[in-house]
Amino acid sequence: MQLTILDRVERPAEDVVALTLRGANGPLAPWEPGAHVDLTLPNWLTRQYSLCGDPEDRERYRIAVRHERLSRGGSDYIHRYLRQGRTLEVSLPRNHFPLVPAPGYLFLAGGIGITAILPMVRAAARAGASCSLVYVGRSYAAMPFAGELRAAYGDRVTIVATDHDDRPDLAALAAALGPETVVYSCGPASLLASCEAFFPAGRLHVERFRPAPRTFAPDAAFDVVCARSGRTVPVPADESLLSALTHAGLPVPAGCREGVCGSCELTVLEGEPEHRDDVGAAPGRMYACVSRSLSSRLVIDL
Repeated sequence: MQLTILDRVERPAEDVVALTLRGANGPLAPWEPGAHVDLTLPNWLTRQYSLCGDPEDRERYRIAVRHERLSRGGSDYIHRYLRQGRTLEVSLPRNHFPLVPAPGYLFLAGGIGITAILPMVRAAARAGASCSLVYVGRSYAAMPFAGELRAAYGDRVTIVATDHDDRPDLAALAAALGPETVVYSCGPASLLASCEAFFPAGRLHVERFRPAPRTFAPDAAFDVVCARSGRTVPVPADESLLSALTHAGLPVPAGCREGVCGSCELTVLEGEPEHRDDVGAAPGRMYACVSRSLSSRLVIDL
């Protein structure tokens, strides 16, 4: 974990607060566009937020949080109670949404999804790549950083406020896509589903707020052997691996608990995990919050 001080609190749009976090003990860990961090709040909640500042600024991180009044408490706490000068812990950055090198980019952001896309646009422009951004929101006043983007990148940015603009024609954008242009999108499920319908899968990269709806086989019980501790923990059919480990006194750090943030990654030494995450677990890895086992026994490095 890294210790930071809340250096600045801004409100770049309706119901959005931007937090600038300064390293309390010197430079912060480096990061690249697409990365996010876990922010540990004073009420003991941990939440994940995309870094939307400048990777070249090693002294500060910036995140932006929309106020979700029906959320699990993280955004509400941030909007109501966090004040400048507060000391906060953040994790080292993780990146499951990296910007791949390409001669051209089309970025599509929906609402607060602009936080993941913003540093990508900056990086693409700095690299001299051809890039354009379509940014969709319910109203201009509710779209953080819209003015900043328009001022910096001019007609490469299209702002679509659905309270008075037509939604973007994704079919037309797909038809006009250059042969080497890749597409990045972050936003609500409806936007991502539309992108998946129109853009080639091999050239489309998405990041989700919530897991994609999918159907799995009925949950079955299995045993997990923790190689380092020598413990064997039964995982009932009605309990997650993450919960079973916690109840056994072997807690694993976890944030979203929905398979989208990657904070509860485990190394699998034996057995066949059933991947149910939206991160894309690497070989020999699994995410304890949602994934289960296709074998009766898993051995993990814990």
